Amino acid sequence: MSGHLLRALALSLLLFAPLAPAREAAPPRIPEQVSNPAWEADMQRFAALDAQSPPPKGAVLFVGSSSIRMWDSLAADFPGQKVINRGFGGSEVRDSTWYADRIVIPYAPRLVVLYAGDNDLNAGRTPQQVRDDFVAFVTRVRRDLPHTRIAYISIKPSPSREHLLPQVHEANNIISAYIRTLANSDYIDTFTPMLGGDGRPRAELFRGDRLHLNDTGYRLWQSVIVSHVPATPQAPVLAAHRVDAPAPAPEPAAVTTVSAAASP
Repeated sequence: MSGHLLRALALSLLLFAPLAPAREAAPPRIPEQVSNPAWEADMQRFAALDAQSPPPKGAVLFVGSSSIRMWDSLAADFPGQKVINRGFGGSEVRDSTWYADRIVIPYAPRLVVLYAGDNDLNAGRTPQQVRDDFVAFVTRVRRDLPHTRIAYISIKPSPSREHLLPQVHEANNIISAYIRTLANSDYIDTFTPMLGGDGRPRAELFRGDRLHLNDTGYRLWQSVIVSHVPATPQAPVLAAHRVDAPAPAPEPAAVTTVSAAASP
């Protein structure tokens, strides 16, 4: 049999051979890579929303735990901005990293605002682990979106988790220190104005569960976060503090506070 005939036979076998099924991605390891397998249902819900109404590119993406998920007035609080809310469950920092391929990278946002960390500490992760998880998040986002700005909202002082305040202080401090080494990044200090003059969490900012923010709490967050959301040509320059935002509490004298890091 000639060489040409052998090559033709081999090519025909390749063309008509049944295709091997595509290998599915391995599921995440629980809890090393993802804190809860239930988040997969949230990812499928987001995918359905995206198919129905694709989010705009170059938007401001808020991602993270239930404090983002429950921010119902998010779009109204940043008028004129293209805003995407991808908060899910009671997620932890590493969850947003694992699912970044599905809820961060495809949107190509100009700014990613992440809130997560208090569920992590409550689950037993150390401040150093939370910082390392945030470093992994930044690394993942910057791999595909090197020019996207990243902002981190400080871990909030919740009345129901007041016993974790020392860990919250430490985590906020070391995350803030890391962010100061980065370009195009912000640390947003919502922690300090959420403390009263006695250094304890301000209960009036929280719902009855003493964990999640109420409308007053979200107004305070908006008044702090807005200065970290750069205006687009189509968006108005928003006031640094909303008219109806609660006045920041006096800075506690007995508590070491975390100062906001300026952009390098």
